[in-house]
Amino acid sequence: MKILVAITSYGTANDKYLVRLIEEYRSMSHNVDIVVLSNIPKSVDGVEVRVGLPTKDPWSLPFAHKQVLAERVNDYDLFIYSEDDTLVTEANIRAVLELSKQLPEREIPGFFRYEISAGNRINYPEFHSLYHWDPGSVRRRGEHVMAYFTGEHSACYLLTQRQLRSAIASGGYLVPPHRGKYDLACTAATDPYTQCGFQKLICISQVDDFLVHHLSNKYLGTRYGVDDPEFRRQIQVLMKIEQNGHSPVRLFSTETALQDGEYSKDYYEPAREEVMSAIPDGIRNVLSVGCGSGNTEASLIKRGVRVVAAPLDPVILGGVNAKGVTVVEGDLETVRERLRVERFDCLLLQNVLHLLPNPSEVLRSYAHLLSKNAAVIALVPNLWSFGSVWRGIRSRDILKRWNGFENSKVQFTHAGLLRQWFQSTGMNIEKLSAVGPARKFGTGAPFFGRFAHSDFIVVARKLQ
Repeated sequence: MKILVAITSYGTANDKYLVRLIEEYRSMSHNVDIVVLSNIPKSVDGVEVRVGLPTKDPWSLPFAHKQVLAERVNDYDLFIYSEDDTLVTEANIRAVLELSKQLPEREIPGFFRYEISAGNRINYPEFHSLYHWDPGSVRRRGEHVMAYFTGEHSACYLLTQRQLRSAIASGGYLVPPHRGKYDLACTAATDPYTQCGFQKLICISQVDDFLVHHLSNKYLGTRYGVDDPEFRRQIQVLMKIEQNGHSPVRLFSTETALQDGEYSKDYYEPAREEVMSAIPDGIRNVLSVGCGSGNTEASLIKRGVRVVAAPLDPVILGGVNAKGVTVVEGDLETVRERLRVERFDCLLLQNVLHLLPNPSEVLRSYAHLLSKNAAVIALVPNLWSFGSVWRGIRSRDILKRWNGFENSKVQFTHAGLLRQWFQSTGMNIEKLSAVGPARKFGTGAPFFGRFAHSDFIVVARKLQ
């Protein structure tokens, strides 16, 4: 088999990993040619090096690989793209080719990156922010079970000659550097899925064959990623979904239509001090609606508070339950109905209201689950902040935000709108505070009050 590999390598920081990649490809039993794309000359024996950026933006370098692959589409059987610290092995290639025989034409087996620490702790960095398994995507293909992960980026991909031809013919492959769901560098590695009509699926029944080592291990110790036990637990939940043969239900739609998925729900959000300190003393029974990985809820349990949570979906649910949280599964209406005989003295809504088409109705319906004088704590992004407006202007998303929820899938939240939502449900707002990172004067003081901060905390009370 003839294989063409294109590797993006910016600067010199990852040169030691680049050498490791080249050694791996040269050890394969196939006929492999390698092209390195860089912004500077590199001396690598027997490897073609192309120097130059597609645009002035350094992050545009990954887009250079597409032209190389397209120029030689007739000369190779298989095409691989990767960043210079992502190791694709011959075993990975073999697994993809074998699995591809059982997949429809438009489905492509994808990889997952893993990292490993000096103490052999494994990290899967793709699990962060809004990216998660789609529980409704689980499907069987022959003897394999596949599922879709909403973060398609893995810093590499593999296409057959037929698939590359199809990608080019779609008109979405040979395009100028751009960004959309992902940033510039990640977009270059995901265009086959986001613009060319293919879907990347992960083989969860044989997942180890589709793991690639992220050699730099750069996300160890950061908020990026989950550990191996959590990764395996989520895989097991997906496998059970396939075995049970039912369609799982999400709590609500968690992604916006804005660039980079801005303001989508963070499945792994940390326990924020602003939220914890806003919960009044004496609270003993909390209902958390829109729970992700459960960090805030676990912190409340450590305080001796009973927490019942409505998780975002069945996959994230198990991890929340493991932290001692009582979970209730279903969509918003089902959860409310299942809890109809319970009463809570606090309702917690972290980054939920701005993602709902009818926030006032949800507040009103869930108020029936609250005891008299119960507290409602809501964390909501401030889309009128200077930072938000500026990002909207730069991304050209500002008009989409103004044109309503139907276009953006996000409410254009500001202090006045929050007051309107809560007051229309008969709740009394005790506190509405601007929190989070703030733009400041040169003196270090925040300016223009609420317009400087990224978020709002609302503390309200049910009056009856």
